[in-house]
Amino acid sequence: MNLKHKLTLFVKQNVLAKNISRMWPYIKPYWFRAALGVALTVPVGALDGAVAMFLKPFMDKVMVDKQPHFSALIPFLIVGFTIVQGVLIYSSNYLNTWVAQKITIGVKRRLYEKLLSMDTSYFDTHNSGEILFRYSNDAETASTGLIDNLKQFLSKTFSSISLVCVLLYNSWQLALIAIAVLLFFVYPMAKVRKKMKEILEKTVGNLSYVMTIYNETFAGNKTIRSFTLEDEFKKRFHNVTDMTFSLAMRMVKGTNWLSPLMHIIMSIGVALVIGCGSYLIVNGTITSGNFVAFIAALMMLYTPLKSVGNNYISIQNSFLAIDRIFDILDLQPNIKDLSTAKELTEVKKDIVFDHVHFEYVAGREVLHDINLTIPVGHTIALVGNSGGGKTTISALIPRLYDIKQGSIKIDGADIKDISQKSLRKQIAMVFQDNFLFSGTVKENVLLGNEHADDATIWMALKSACLDEFVKGLPQGLDTQIGERGILLSGGQKQRLAIARAFVKNAPIVILDEATSALDNKSERVVQEALDNLMKNRTVIVIAHRLSTIQNADKIVVINDGKIAEQGTHEELLKLRGAYYALYSMQFKKQEA
Repeated sequence: MNLKHKLTLFVKQNVLAKNISRMWPYIKPYWFRAALGVALTVPVGALDGAVAMFLKPFMDKVMVDKQPHFSALIPFLIVGFTIVQGVLIYSSNYLNTWVAQKITIGVKRRLYEKLLSMDTSYFDTHNSGEILFRYSNDAETASTGLIDNLKQFLSKTFSSISLVCVLLYNSWQLALIAIAVLLFFVYPMAKVRKKMKEILEKTVGNLSYVMTIYNETFAGNKTIRSFTLEDEFKKRFHNVTDMTFSLAMRMVKGTNWLSPLMHIIMSIGVALVIGCGSYLIVNGTITSGNFVAFIAALMMLYTPLKSVGNNYISIQNSFLAIDRIFDILDLQPNIKDLSTAKELTEVKKDIVFDHVHFEYVAGREVLHDINLTIPVGHTIALVGNSGGGKTTISALIPRLYDIKQGSIKIDGADIKDISQKSLRKQIAMVFQDNFLFSGTVKENVLLGNEHADDATIWMALKSACLDEFVKGLPQGLDTQIGERGILLSGGQKQRLAIARAFVKNAPIVILDEATSALDNKSERVVQEALDNLMKNRTVIVIAHRLSTIQNADKIVVINDGKIAEQGTHEELLKLRGAYYALYSMQFKKQEA
């Protein structure tokens, strides 16, 4: 077996070595400080043995031989060594904390980059609590835990080596007894490891759900109040906290027997040492000083093992957090740019859906053989029953999802051959419920184009019929709008989103039921803003209110994932088909 293979095998078998190797890219920029901080733990551990060693001459020279100069010297030496040890401990803790925080920041940044790269489908299948916990808390647990565990591992290793040397120096016979007893510590820890992993994984899932409940309570507080759901959410929270309690008690039940067992094993070891030590002192094999130094070293060696249960849980939690982090980092988005992807700089001709099939879940197709051409500069309206696939069609154009079969082409180029960033730069989207970010009016408008100047922003606000409102705000463009734009009305949010789209100045505009949630007065103002936005652009409009799309160049009726019919408003009314039925339903009273 060659050296490389041996090292690979060692890394796989040694959990600590494996996790250090995985985290090395994040440790590498700070390796010198990390190495120095960890190296300082070596003398910290070794000095434990030095302090214990001084007890032998103290007992033999002072307590037995009554030599006065030793009585003054040794206490000062012990205090001096302890002061040095304290300084080293402080320096080591400072350096290790500095490195741990830097590693945490690095891991969090990498995880956030990974989060930004994930497909829309990833967010469809993961709740907010899980994402918050795994992308934030795990980074903290893994980074801090790894450094702490490495520091403790080396400190305790060198402490144990120095203390074992003290044991052997003072009495090899008693040392054999003490070391033999140590072997009984290994089996119980191996016994609980598998059980701990199972409980910790369930605990992480449970804590993620707790965070989800908090998020939903915050975001849905008006719904909770209006539907009087306080008792229901209280019940949910009680259930999840009961589960947290149950898991915590299972952990205690499954692991806390370690500490009392260690006490028992340790007491047996001490009892055997005292019994055998008494015999060796009586027959003159060792001195009283040997025995006292031996007992001190033994207690210093055994004492950390008393709390091994709690430390072991912390170590396993850290290692599992690292596993979860790399599970995320190993994920690959389904939608990726080809190495030969082209840049889309303008749209000259059309958008073509060619025999498109799509499914969110394998085996459950939601779009069936969609064939549609959208000429440049034209307005296409998608109407039909709820859940028919209108929004899905609009989401496929910016490639938020990939199709199962067929192709979507812009100016003859398959969008899979175009880079995602350049594709999406050509598309502005206004949704029914637009997401506004915490910050100012200006900051939200600039999301459409970060290089836009104030004149462009005011022009966009005017086109969105929002300029007079913003001028009346206390700080104008610099007015804070609150998280998710909570300080704005529904119509104002929509118009701010439209201003954002104006600033982007993209040739393709997708309007996904942009006025359906508004009252008649707000709808008229927003519709005026939308009419301004739609000028000289290729527009895809999704609407339930047919009055807003009668002037579209083409109306496409989508029912159950298929194109039922398409044509102008007048052409579709003459067909007396699906569109006529929708129209009659909405305008029956007016026609009467």
